[in-house]
Amino acid sequence: MTVSLRSEPVAPLVRGAAELERTERGLRPHRLPAWVRERYPDPQLLSVESHPSGVRLVMETEARTVELVLHPTCTAYRGLDRPRGSVDVVVDGTLTASTELVGGDVKEVDLRTGEAELFAGPPHTERHDLAEGTKVVEIWLPHNEVVDLVELRADAPLRPFDPQQRIWLHHGSSISHGSNAATPTAIWPAVAARLGGVELHNLGLGGSALVDPFTARVMRDRPADLISVKLGINVVNFDAMRLRAFVPAVHGFLDTIRDGHPETPLVLLSPIFCGIHEDTPGPGALDLDELAAGRRAFIATGEPEPGRLTLRVIREALASVVERRADPLLHHLDGTRLYGPDDAVALPLPDALHPDTETHRLIGERFARYAFAPGGPFG
Repeated sequence: MTVSLRSEPVAPLVRGAAELERTERGLRPHRLPAWVRERYPDPQLLSVESHPSGVRLVMETEARTVELVLHPTCTAYRGLDRPRGSVDVVVDGTLTASTELVGGDVKEVDLRTGEAELFAGPPHTERHDLAEGTKVVEIWLPHNEVVDLVELRADAPLRPFDPQQRIWLHHGSSISHGSNAATPTAIWPAVAARLGGVELHNLGLGGSALVDPFTARVMRDRPADLISVKLGINVVNFDAMRLRAFVPAVHGFLDTIRDGHPETPLVLLSPIFCGIHEDTPGPGALDLDELAAGRRAFIATGEPEPGRLTLRVIREALASVVERRADPLLHHLDGTRLYGPDDAVALPLPDALHPDTETHRLIGERFARYAFAPGGPFG
């Protein structure tokens, strides 16, 4: 059985995407709908929303062999080593394979100048041998590269499978997107979803958790049994708002979500510990000394003054928002409960901003213990 994704409908197999765009190569998953991309074509937003973080093909089959052809496009930084994305295969709930991508196109960026050059490459093909019998196969797409799905081959029919789990819709920054995690099932929302027995729909958008009204509208209109929103770090490192603007914007964001989900449990998370921005406002910037040494790291460059946002200020503001709304289904989680100052000593953020794979696991486990425990907001 061969399914050409250029012409055959594959949408019933895809979970976690807002829509599929037909390209000259195949089908490209998007996590934000076309009206957002057309209305606000910011290059950063367009890049990260087309990274299929949390998106997977889910199928029930008796096939002994499944083969996927996809064409990835990765971003590389001139002079820096950056690991490629991976495809994870989960069979009946157990991770059975993780394959690093090869080939595809490479967009090489010079971080000093912002100039970019595109190098074309061949598609990526991977084959997975499966055990006998009926099983549920999940192919998790890379969380950190754009992919066009080209072809799906199997030696038996592939049937769409609905896991019949509660849908958890989550929005956050690059940390929720999965930055610095090695594989798509290792990002902290995927870890938490697996432990909580729920289906993840991930709207973690690197550099783009900016309390945007269009994101709230997307969340309002998406099916969800559980919702969480993690805000703060991007607002600080973009130096995007002052306190006076931030608090009403968060209220408006939550109001919009509540228009579509008036009785859905909702967790508002504040930022995890990040030493560079705890007491120093943004904007954030690349550490040029580290860049000269072939490493990517970040620094904070702002000057503290009344009304400017730091992570401490944001945590206090978000706690106050939840208290004032008096919504019994709205919960506040201080992000330092997921990763705090002591954790920063034991598991420092490699680039001073994003957690590594082990820290993603820790954050996911802690969120699951908080949210999915009996009596927890998602329990």
